[in-house]
Formats: sequence, structure tokens, C-alpha cells
Amino acid sequence: MPDRNSNGRLYFKQLLSGRDFARGDRIASQMVNFTYVVGDLKTRQVVLVDPSYDIAGLQGAVEGDGMEVVGVVATHFHPDHIGGDLFGHRIEGVAELLSVNDVPVHVAIDEVEWIVDYTELDRNSLVAHHSGDIVEVGEVHLELIHTPGHTPGSQCILVDGKLITGDTLFLDGCGRVDLPGGDPEALYESITGRLARISDDTQVYPGHRYSPQETELMGVTREHNYVFHFGNLQRWLSAFGR
Repeated sequence: MPDRNSNGRLYFKQLLSGRDFARGDRIASQMVNFTYVVGDLKTRQVVLVDPSYDIAGLQGAVEGDGMEVVGVVATHFHPDHIGGDLFGHRIEGVAELLSVNDVPVHVAIDEVEWIVDYTELDRNSLVAHHSGDIVEVGEVHLELIHTPGHTPGSQCILVDGKLITGDTLFLDGCGRVDLPGGDPEALYESITGRLARISDDTQVYPGHRYSPQETELMGVTREHNYVFHFGNLQRWLSAFGR
């Protein structure tokens, strides 16, 4: 069932690849990606956050609830999140969605060149945003927070007490920094600095299910996730530096 905010307008679903969609897809089951569906129950419009693997299945889940996809928000450019080539395997994603539903794709401005270089998406399909920009879906507002480190333009999405973190932050651990565009120092600043304003009672929704839980409070995540306990950048770089 979709979550609803206090005024009854927020539509929010967390869908797990290999279980809720892309059933029977071996790669989707191994990668355990989450796609999020966020929108306005009154206008019946939603955006898909990181759609991949099974576009027809995701569209079907949305349409089954009587909702319409009017946009995409990408947390970052990696193919398991928005489609493309994953170590020689073709992953469905945003390109397939746009072929049947021409909607805007909201990305961080620092991610544009990476998306153009690493995916089949055209620059004209992308809407580039700065940190703090708001994507409006009806009267539901999604705040985009630039959190570089895993990739140069990684971003988190804050909506009504929920934080979608992509691969910036998991419930246990964080995203890799040894892939193209990774920057361990930037990721440290993103986690300990840029996300410091996120309240402990915010619910964290990661990009992968790497923990038994699928979501957790930020306060609990800060207490139990080792990435918050290095104490300083030097110790962090001793573990994550290249």
C-alpha cells in the first residue's frame, strides 16, 4: 500500500527489483535495487525514482493504482539505477520508458555529462538541477540534495519526512568510491556534512536492500551505521581513500 502524508496527498511506494518487479530477472534479484514511486494522490501523478530492469512492470504497478507517470528523478547515472550497460549486460531503464512516455528526467547538474557519456539518454531529455531545487508533482514537493562522492552528481531526495538516498547512504555502509567519478573525500562531506541537517526522525530509503530492513530512521542509522563513526576525514580516507 502507498504511504500517505498528514494531509492525505502523498503517494509513496518502495519497490524491490526481483520481487515487486523484474521477477525472474537474475541480475535484478542479485542487485536488489529499489525503485521509488512518489506523487500526489489528488492529481494522480507520480515520478519514478531510479526506474530500471522492468519498465513495463513498473508502469503496470503505477497504472494499477490509477496513477500516471509524469517524470523521472535519477539519483545517479549507474545502469542498475537508470538503465544501460552493466558489465556487458543490457539493463532496461529510462531510455525504454521515454520511448513510450516522453517525460522529463530530473538530474543533478553535475551528473549531466556523465549521463550523456554513459547512457543512451539525450541531453534534451534531462532537466538539470542545483542542490535545493524542488521537483513538484501536484502539491507534493521533492527537494533535491546534491551529495557527491559515489558519483559527481549523486543526489538524495527529501519528501515529507522521507529521504531517498540512492547509493550515497545505505542503512549499513555507503556507496563505493572506486568506480568512475568516485571521490572518497566528497562522500565523507556528503554524509557527515550535507546530510547533517536531516533530522533523526526522517525515514531513510536506500537505493539497494543491503540490510534485513528496507527502511530505517536516520537517528537509528546514525547510531548503527559505521560510516558515521570514523570521527574525522583522515580515518575515513584510511578506509576509503584510493
